[in-house]
Amino acid sequence: MAVKDSPEMFCYQCSQTARGTGCTLKGVCGKEATVSRLQDNLLFAIKGISAYLYHARELGYTDPVVDAFIERAFFSTLTNVNFDPQSYLNMALEAGEMNIRTLRLLKKALVETYGEPVPTRVQTGTVKGRGVLVTGHDFKALEELLKQVEGSDVMIYTHSEMLPAHGYPGLKKYKNLVGNLGKAWYDQRQLFAKYPMAILGTANCVLLPRPEYKDRMFTSGPVAVPGVVKLPNFDFGPVIDKAKSLPELPDAPGDYVLTTGFGASSILALVPKIKSLVEQGMIKRFFLVGGCDTPMKASEYYREFVQKLPKDTVILTLACGKFRFNDIPLGDIEGIPRLIDLGQCNDAIVAVDVAIAFSKLFRVGMNDLPLTLVVSWMEQKAVAILWSLLALGIKNIYVGPIVPAWVNQDILRVLTEQYGVKVISTPDADIKKMMG
Repeated sequence: MAVKDSPEMFCYQCSQTARGTGCTLKGVCGKEATVSRLQDNLLFAIKGISAYLYHARELGYTDPVVDAFIERAFFSTLTNVNFDPQSYLNMALEAGEMNIRTLRLLKKALVETYGEPVPTRVQTGTVKGRGVLVTGHDFKALEELLKQVEGSDVMIYTHSEMLPAHGYPGLKKYKNLVGNLGKAWYDQRQLFAKYPMAILGTANCVLLPRPEYKDRMFTSGPVAVPGVVKLPNFDFGPVIDKAKSLPELPDAPGDYVLTTGFGASSILALVPKIKSLVEQGMIKRFFLVGGCDTPMKASEYYREFVQKLPKDTVILTLACGKFRFNDIPLGDIEGIPRLIDLGQCNDAIVAVDVAIAFSKLFRVGMNDLPLTLVVSWMEQKAVAILWSLLALGIKNIYVGPIVPAWVNQDILRVLTEQYGVKVISTPDADIKKMMG
């Protein structure tokens, strides 16, 4: 595992910066490069936590402990406050703990608002009528839109991380929620241009639009795009009116059906059967494969990896990384699906709770479970989740498709020596190691 050549650091947050442009080797203030990179890492984790906290607060749920940590962590990155790399490593782990608190808070908010998810089959084509395609992560915005189109011929389709909405009883009850179009976030320029429907961006993962659909795109919440109408206070009248002005979509079923909505209770109900299948040797290993997908060619690894896994393995997945392989018919093992979609990236907490339950069931530590984590990272929320996993003491995580750019040799040494973090290589080589 190696890090790419890059400036040791880049800091331009105060008037002392070298040559007035930025410190790249060592801060004029005395800050070392590793400290600067650990500060960046901490800021990335805080940004990830903030996204989850925003959605929880939107549903009326808050946590003053997390709020206080965010204040303290931000303050620590100011000029001439903290020069100690170990304290930043400790704070990164604390950020992981705070992210776990936030994920639990958001899950509580979602379940108490929309009910516990249930496994649900989701169509991938269109139905006759007008349409709005919703991307992002904001279920509150989606529900408000669904309320406002009730009784009309305007059908609502999810895109990317909105797919898990179909598993929540409080959302799937709306008849106008009819399917999912597209895959991960980065397909949107082609996808949105293809379908003559209105588009609503509700959270991160929005791309600057192409001219073909810019005039029929809208945003809400924190999302803002130049030249695109931003709708305040969940007033979705303009996006609905735009949808009604566009041509009808045909009744055209998709090439495959997706299954989502495996909440913790759905999986834990299968625990006795899973234990029996493990003891009989019919299930040899579990894999958590998912995370933030990236348009890099190297991310083709994840589809090939899942395709090559032995048929006596079970794959848990979450976040938009699942779109690399969730169209593959993997079948089941004595009724246990080989592919289990836990939901959005914030549903990493479901994976954690399932791992804890399995640990108790088999009476071993989490690192002794027949479980391997193979995760992809793209942006800041993935950084927060990585530190959550490390804070839980989970080791030997495989990360890809590349080494995060904020990692230098010092940070890499800690991640590999203390936590056993590995970067993916090839599916064949990695599977051979993982399966022992």
